[in-house]
Amino acid sequence: MSSKLVRGAGILMPISSLPSPYGIGTLGKEAYRFADWLCEAGQKYWQVLPVGPTSFGDSPYQSFSAFAGNPYFIDPEILIEEGLIDEECVSGIVWSDEEDRVNYSCLFENRFKILKKAFLNSTHKEEREYISFCEKNSFWLDDYALFMSLKEYFDNRSWTEWNEDIKFRRAGEVKVYEEKLAEEIDFWRFCQYKFFEQWGKLKKYVNERGIRIIGDIPLYVSLDSADVWANNYLFEMDEERRPSCVAGVPPDCFSEEGQLWGNPIYNWQVMEQENFEWWRKRMLSCAELYDVIRIDHFIGIVRYYAIPFGSVNAKNGEWRTGPGKKLTEVISDSVGEASVIAEDLGVIVPPVRELIEDTGWPGMKIFEFAFDGQPHNEYLPHNYKNSNCVLYAGTHDNDTIKGFVDKAYDYQREQILDYIGADSIAEIPRRMIQVSYMSIADVVIIQMQDVLELGTEARMNTPSTIGANWQWRAVKGQINYEDAHWLRRYAGIYGR
Repeated sequence: MSSKLVRGAGILMPISSLPSPYGIGTLGKEAYRFADWLCEAGQKYWQVLPVGPTSFGDSPYQSFSAFAGNPYFIDPEILIEEGLIDEECVSGIVWSDEEDRVNYSCLFENRFKILKKAFLNSTHKEEREYISFCEKNSFWLDDYALFMSLKEYFDNRSWTEWNEDIKFRRAGEVKVYEEKLAEEIDFWRFCQYKFFEQWGKLKKYVNERGIRIIGDIPLYVSLDSADVWANNYLFEMDEERRPSCVAGVPPDCFSEEGQLWGNPIYNWQVMEQENFEWWRKRMLSCAELYDVIRIDHFIGIVRYYAIPFGSVNAKNGEWRTGPGKKLTEVISDSVGEASVIAEDLGVIVPPVRELIEDTGWPGMKIFEFAFDGQPHNEYLPHNYKNSNCVLYAGTHDNDTIKGFVDKAYDYQREQILDYIGADSIAEIPRRMIQVSYMSIADVVIIQMQDVLELGTEARMNTPSTIGANWQWRAVKGQINYEDAHWLRRYAGIYGR
């Protein structure tokens, strides 16, 4: 049975958003410094976004693997210290035109060249730890390493566009490509070895400071992933390896056409026949990565929206019944001492509430959703029924507090000012954080951008858009101890 969350506060700060001289946040010095800052700020939780390797659109929610780590997060400075590369490898590269933005195209062009130099200089094949890592993770690592090697071989095209022999994983063809791409396969194994080696050391450091890492996992996996390519029968696909339907959500007040995510739908019947073995392995893997697992789009476990493949929007989907309690019991059995948070945002039908109550997992509250002019809005802290919830001012999908207030209607601004007791618009970010800390919610998570009082320019993601998301980064020196001491004061006042 998973452990209960203790009352506390935390910061949502993606690894990608940490300062670093290498174009994107890494598992190096700045990650350790941030852990020290959290400790100084009296925080008990550090929430990160999914840490898997990103694909088209750079979204951490569309990954090449549900198990692998993002090679971009491997810290080059640690590789230099280990003698695997020299400083000249990285010193001449201009990683981004803007220090506070990730340039993913530049990363794609340059980062793997550096990692390949480290790979060629490494003696990892002789290391007992490497051999042990490969054996322990072979159930996903072998497929992932071959998948990434094949992507390179086929000019980074989706596996659905590969030659039919390997697209369909025909007997004998996998072996042929494994022999042909042997060195490339070992490179991708090496990248995972280094990621998990660096992650493990960082997690140990964070935990020793009394901080638990909250990891965010998407309910669905990407179509262009090793998971779908290697386990095709676990998804609703036709004989041509095309999805028969894909995931999304129907039109609502936020989107007239709904959201067409494009992820293939699980074949829940087959998964149940296999005793949800894939999910057991996935959750066990997550429990080793994180101390707390936030399941994104939890409501899809109860009922999910299936949209015919090839649709241009999400208007013509249908609701179907998910595995419900059968899956949540498997998750509980698999995560051990890790805690679980259910992201229960969206249209909540009674069976969703009943399942959450049955699991005992905390759901979520979003403060920015509270201001519709009504005193009975369920997201206003005085309406919380119990403390078993996690309160966010906003998540990665919301605007920053400052950006939200700047765009709010006059009546909303007036309600916000009255509710949190602020005298001016400028006071709202800090007062909203303070009122969140005052609430009965067991855990309060605040985006780092809101601690820094940044505007829409620092927004992490705008759903249903592509091109400008997942890019925000803190610049060196921006995360300061004055803010840490302010947070610590209120964490102390409100018993967090």
